[in-house]
Amino acid sequence: MERTTYAGLVDEKYIGQTVKLAGWVQKRRNFGELVFIDLRDREGIVQLTFSSDQQEALDVAQKARNEFVLAVEGEVVARAEGQQNDKIKSGGIEVKVEKAEILADSKTPVFDIEDDVNANEELKLQYRYLDLRRPQMQRNLKVRSKIMSSAYRFMEEHDFINIETPYLAKSTPEGARDYLVPSRIYPGSFYALPQSPQLFKQLLMGAGFDRYFQIARCFRDEDLRGDRQPEFTQLDLETSFLNASEIQGLVGHWVQQIMKDVVNYDLKLEDIEKLTWQESMDRFGTDKPDLRIPFEIKNLSEVVKDSDFGVFANAVKDGGVVKALAVPGAAEHYSRKDIDKLGQYIERFGAKGLAWMKVSDEGLTGPIAKFFDEAKAAALIAAAGAKVGDLLLFGAGRQDIVAASLDALRRLTAKEMNLIDQTTPWRFAWIVDWPLFEYSEDFDRWIAAHHPFTMPNEEDLHYLDEGEDPHKAHAQSYDLVLNGYELGSGSIRIHRMDIQEKMLRALDFTHEQAEEAFGFLLEAMEYGFPPMGGIALGLDRLAMLLAGQDNIREVIAFPKNSKATEPMTEAPTPVDAKQLAELGLEADESESKE
Repeated sequence: MERTTYAGLVDEKYIGQTVKLAGWVQKRRNFGELVFIDLRDREGIVQLTFSSDQQEALDVAQKARNEFVLAVEGEVVARAEGQQNDKIKSGGIEVKVEKAEILADSKTPVFDIEDDVNANEELKLQYRYLDLRRPQMQRNLKVRSKIMSSAYRFMEEHDFINIETPYLAKSTPEGARDYLVPSRIYPGSFYALPQSPQLFKQLLMGAGFDRYFQIARCFRDEDLRGDRQPEFTQLDLETSFLNASEIQGLVGHWVQQIMKDVVNYDLKLEDIEKLTWQESMDRFGTDKPDLRIPFEIKNLSEVVKDSDFGVFANAVKDGGVVKALAVPGAAEHYSRKDIDKLGQYIERFGAKGLAWMKVSDEGLTGPIAKFFDEAKAAALIAAAGAKVGDLLLFGAGRQDIVAASLDALRRLTAKEMNLIDQTTPWRFAWIVDWPLFEYSEDFDRWIAAHHPFTMPNEEDLHYLDEGEDPHKAHAQSYDLVLNGYELGSGSIRIHRMDIQEKMLRALDFTHEQAEEAFGFLLEAMEYGFPPMGGIALGLDRLAMLLAGQDNIREVIAFPKNSKATEPMTEAPTPVDAKQLAELGLEADESESKE
C-alpha cells in the first residue's frame, strides 16, 4: 500500500479524495461497531473512522493498540458539525477507512508518546527512539534540518566550497582535553578527534580555497551543562582577503537568511548591535549579554568608596569594585527569604554574600540602609538608575566574581519577574575587540582568549615585542551573541610567521614545543599564506534557540547525558581484552566504578 501523503497534512483540500496513509496509533476509542483511531506520523495526526460497513478494516482496528504501525486507505470526509478540532491541521476532516493493515505491533510504551510527558530525562534518553516520536522532538529536529539546508543554500549562492576535514588528526593544545583514538598500526601513538577544524581550514586558505564551508563535527572532553555536549556540530566557514567588518557583514546576511527560512523572522542587519568586549562586561557582566533584559549593571565604586558600610569601602580600597542591579518593580516581589535564596544561588560564582536594599518613597530600606544618610542614599539611587519599587542587588569584591554574580542575578530576576522583552524576540549582537589573552584559573597561566592563531589589532602588535606586556593586546576577534548565548566565535587569523612566532612565545611555547605541536602549520606559513578570517556558529545552540528549547539535548537525535554517557547504548562501555591487546593497551581497573 503506497502512501499518498502524510497523515498530518490531510485537510479540507482532500475532501472527496481517497488517500493511503501509514503511521503509528496515537489513541484508539472503541465503540463496538464504530472505532476511532488517531494516526500519527512526523507531520501530525489525522482521525481515522472504522465502521461495520467495512468489516475487515474494523476487525483490524479492534486489534490495534497504541504505537501499533498501521497502513490504511480511505475517503477523506468532513467531520460532523460540532466535532471539529481547531488545534490540529486535520481537525476539520476524518478518513473513512476502507482497507487497513497492521504492519507491526508494539509493546506498551514505558511512557506516553506525547509532549510534556511525565518521565525523567534518563528514562527518555534510555528509550530515545520512543522519545523522538513525540511531536515536539519531531519539530525540534526539523528545525535543525532547516538550519542546515538554509546554510548550504547560502554558501552555494556565495561561492563557498564545501570541504570535509579529518576526524582522525594530531593532538594539539587547543584549550580543552582531546578525545584520543589509539592506533593499532603504531602502538603507543594516538589520533585525536578534532576540537574544531581550525588548523585545517587555515591550511585550506593557504591552499587557495578562498571560501571554505563545512558542517563540522567537533569533540571536546570537558564538563557538561545544558548547552554543551562532548560531540557537537559547527557551521564552519573561512575566507581569504576579507577584513573583520566584511566577514561580520557576510555572516549577518547568512544569519538573516537562516532566520527567514527557519522561523520566518525578518532580521534587519541594522538591529544587530555591536559592543566592545569591555563595554559588554561593564554593562552586563558577561561577554554574551541578553539584550532583551531592560536593566543593566551599574558601577557604584566611586559613589560608595567612602561609604560607612565597610564591605563596600574595603572592596574598593583593596582594588575591587562595587556594582549593582536595580531590578524594576522587584521590591514587593522578593521577600527577605527570597533574597536569601538569591544569595545562596550566587555562591557558585564565588560570591560570599548578597547585599541588598529596596527603594521606597522614604528612600532606601533594608539591612544596610542605615549606613547611607539621605544625601548618600540619593547619590546611590541616582547612580544605580533606580526608582521607587526597585530592588537593589549589590556585588562587591573581585571584578570577575562580581561580574559573574550580577550577570546570573540579572538573568534570573528578569525571568522570575517576566521582564524579558518579547516585542523583539531575537536580539543579536557582535562582541568585538576582545583581549588577546585571558588568565586561566584551571591552568594557572595566561592562555589565548580564542586560540593561538588569532591576529592582534594592528595598533597592539608592539605589545608582542620583547620587553612589552603582551597581555595588554586586543584581538581582531568577534563573537555573535543571540539572546544571551554565544552563537558563534570568529577572528582574523595570523598569516605572518613573525607575528605567529611572537604569539606562541607570549604563550610560553619554546621553539621546540611550537614545532612539536604546530610544525606542519608553521612550515605552511612559509609558503605564502593569504590574510584570512572566519567564524564557526554552533548548530546545536542555534537549533535550541530557534526551537524554543533551553537544552541542546532537545535538538540532538542521540545526545549524551550530563555525565557524558549515552543511556540507550550505555556508551562508554568496557571493551574486550583482545581489542585492547591489539592496540597495545591495558585497562586500569584500580579505580572504583560509579
